[in-house]
Amino acid sequence: MAIRSPRRSLRGISALVALFAIGAVGCSEVSDAVDGAKDGAKKVARQRSVFSLDVGDCYNPNGKAEGTAYAVEIVPCDEAHEGQVVAEFAIDEGKEYPGDEGVSAIGDERCPVEAQKYAPDTWALPKGVSLFYYTPTKESWATGDRAVSCTYTAEKGTFKGSLETAKSLEPEQVTYLEDSNAVYEALWANQPEKDAVEDDLAGYKAQAKAVADALDTHVEGLGGIEGTEVGKLRATLTKAAGDWKKAADAADVDAFYLAYDPAFTGIDPNKTVAARKELGLATTVPADEAEVWAG
Repeated sequence: MAIRSPRRSLRGISALVALFAIGAVGCSEVSDAVDGAKDGAKKVARQRSVFSLDVGDCYNPNGKAEGTAYAVEIVPCDEAHEGQVVAEFAIDEGKEYPGDEGVSAIGDERCPVEAQKYAPDTWALPKGVSLFYYTPTKESWATGDRAVSCTYTAEKGTFKGSLETAKSLEPEQVTYLEDSNAVYEALWANQPEKDAVEDDLAGYKAQAKAVADALDTHVEGLGGIEGTEVGKLRATLTKAAGDWKKAADAADVDAFYLAYDPAFTGIDPNKTVAARKELGLATTVPADEAEVWAG
């Protein structure tokens, strides 16, 4: 979901003009109007161009979360807000604008990876928060704009507090999250275009190999972490890795399905809850993941 952002600034009404606009009204109405004017002035003072956003900024969009944006309202993270910038990177492309679909594809690929460096435990994100990004438009590209700002934004309502967790994690927590995230990234990033295995056996086998390789790394990482539940999870994922390898080496569609069913079940996020609890990580499976495995 690209949030388009051409190079323009937002001009707001000054506090003085807002106060003068109150006019001759009753005392209570004047008080309400003054308070409203102060709130309006505060919002104006907090306006910042989308081109000067920094990682860690908490903000409220001016209007809908999606669409063309010129500026946002920057707020302290301990106040209710709709979004937070969690990553930023520059598009390394040629002189030609990649097109709307092109920059969206880059955001789709890079933002999940970059965002996890700031907030590695996606299970700990507030309910209803999704990954969005600000990208260049054709017009801003012509002025030299190449920046993509990745944000977690509430699809409804607001949330409080910073989403940054990377700095507070212990080494074993980081190892677990990086390797676990890589497994699911391998699964979804390598999803074949065809819905049926019969129509793209090679594509599904390639996906299976990517997941198996990621699982091998995850199992190796778990070997360096102490804990009874972590040990149980390591055994579960070792078997799952074997099933994914069988799927990757399947000679035909039937053999693939025989291996794929237990392979997919073996990486069900619900199987990781006990180990996550032991490691002091979030233990509630996100709704979107729970829905996938329930279906």
